[in-house]
Amino acid sequence: MAELVYRPVIGFARTLFKVWDLKLDCQGSENIPRSGGAVLVSNHISYLDFVFNGLAALPQKRLVRFMAKESVFRHRISGPLMRGMKHIPVDRKQGETAYAHALDSLRSGEIIGVFPEATISESFTLKGFKSGAARLAQEAGVPLVPMALWGTQRLWTKGHPRNFKRSHTPITMRVGEPMEAPRDQYAGAITRRLRDRVQEVLEAAQRAYPVHPRNPDDTWWMPAHLGGTAPTPEQVRAAGAH
Repeated sequence: MAELVYRPVIGFARTLFKVWDLKLDCQGSENIPRSGGAVLVSNHISYLDFVFNGLAALPQKRLVRFMAKESVFRHRISGPLMRGMKHIPVDRKQGETAYAHALDSLRSGEIIGVFPEATISESFTLKGFKSGAARLAQEAGVPLVPMALWGTQRLWTKGHPRNFKRSHTPITMRVGEPMEAPRDQYAGAITRRLRDRVQEVLEAAQRAYPVHPRNPDDTWWMPAHLGGTAPTPEQVRAAGAH
């Protein structure tokens, strides 16, 4: 089937990243299967994460179909693009429809992209994972591929202005080895292992990141446990409770 929307969008994104002079560092793409279904699972720190997750699959000549909240599909600009790229809308009230759609796609050999934290992490640390990714992989009989991004929060994230200037911002992407999701295991146990794997590749991405905050005003994008001024997970939870 011709990809009349996805490929031009990829070309546009690559051009844009050249204009912004982003420094892309991607390792581990060979861990994404060249054929057959898989669930690509990533941390979530920016509104642009799905674009970079998708770029990581290109060396394997794969296109990723992302599960994204349904409101993005209603937007007059992003909606037609998301539908054209065959991404999967998720209505939180009717999650079973999106689940069935994703399962069909996996069984037909597609790669599905999932953010199991469900929302952007404002602390830039991993939140708890929902078990949907593990259940999809179990039911479809496909591997889970852990992935992590670092630096994307400096471009556009929750609670901070967008930075679409020519910024030379490094973006680090790391893809870990695929892990199986056996049907005879509890999805919760697989999800815990999966979160540990994503944490490992996230720490690898953070170690490889080539720059540090320039001054005290630039520490917002670093998590508190690495010496930054991003809120701790506890502070994010407390703010959400008010």
